[in-house]
Amino acid sequence: MAEKVVLAYSGGLDTSVAIRWIAENYHMDVIALMVDVGSERDLPAIQQKALKVGAVKSLVVDARELFVKHFVFPALKADALYEGQYPLATALARPLIVKLMVDAANEEGAAAVAHGCTGKGNDQVRFDVSVFALAPHLKIIAPAREWGMTREEEIAYAQKHDIPVSVGSAYSIDVNLWGRSIECGILEDPWAEPPEEVFAWTRAPQDAPDKPSYVEIGFERGIPVSLNAKNLDSVSLIQQLNELAGEHGVGRIDHVENRLVGIKSREVYEAPAATVLLIAHKALEAMTLSREQLRFKEKVALEYADLIYNGLWFTALHQDLAAYVESSQRHVTGTVRVKLCKGKATVVGRKSPKSLYSFGLATYDKGDEFDQSASVGFIHIWGLPVKTQARVQGVEQPESEDGGRRRERKEGG
Repeated sequence: MAEKVVLAYSGGLDTSVAIRWIAENYHMDVIALMVDVGSERDLPAIQQKALKVGAVKSLVVDARELFVKHFVFPALKADALYEGQYPLATALARPLIVKLMVDAANEEGAAAVAHGCTGKGNDQVRFDVSVFALAPHLKIIAPAREWGMTREEEIAYAQKHDIPVSVGSAYSIDVNLWGRSIECGILEDPWAEPPEEVFAWTRAPQDAPDKPSYVEIGFERGIPVSLNAKNLDSVSLIQQLNELAGEHGVGRIDHVENRLVGIKSREVYEAPAATVLLIAHKALEAMTLSREQLRFKEKVALEYADLIYNGLWFTALHQDLAAYVESSQRHVTGTVRVKLCKGKATVVGRKSPKSLYSFGLATYDKGDEFDQSASVGFIHIWGLPVKTQARVQGVEQPESEDGGRRRERKEGG
């Protein structure tokens, strides 16, 4: 009896060819697993396609709620943006897919798992390292990394074996609830402006409505729970915000990023909901976290984003960072109002029952509670090290026109 392998199946060229190629080269029975993270695909049709191509079983898992609750919202609470731009949509989905692959492999008694990643991208790392963490006993098969076929040869292989594939698009596109990732084609030239045809979720900003829209997002402990005072489940909230923000051209990202494998890659993303939620969340944190908390959390956000991008979700480091992030969110509750207009999302209002903002301390008008007379003593203590150093060591002045430096020494206080 042949051994079994669970393949993360998308229905595209690579994974469709992989079903036949694995059977030929590894003599294993392929179980295709489709994980729905909001991919907007015809899953029943893809399920049948896998069987037609040669899979012995075809599984579909609706993982949208799992994806948002256990991957998207933790990243949102961490303010995770890779290199300050990419909301990590694809990177966040990979560890979930691996978890479900491993679960399926255990249930089906499979000896291996497989994926369609090439040897050039980040996803191979995310898949393989996650399998190492969750099920090191499983063999990993990566046909597109092994077979050595060019894309043209791969298409010819598919045609030879009657594998139905669509090869019309010049772009490689990955889609889930948190965003669309688009690469290849003309986008590989970083000088070329992305053509309008690559975008599906967002209007061109110049074609967006002239009248702005406002959305009020309610948060509880760092998690968005409502839009315009209406409570929504997590999936519906993101879907509705994707539509609303996308209508106003919000969420387009054009980024030359540093891949984990050591090359730079030009990536185009659409992430309307992610863009709005990230700026809204940070605005609420600005009201509810202290200066010291905010500064430290910025460092954590960088580490958290790198960790996700680099495929280290299932690690002790992630557990440690996630514990801090969760603790930091215990007072991040309130409402943020965001203005959507011509490609921009701007925070224009925020309120929280846990706010550290005090009108009485901030106002310059009637009701001012700040004791300005206390500032003199504060400034004296705060500036004492500066004063001491200047008295003892002098003050370095900028270079003069003749290239020399003037040094001034102050005597006394």
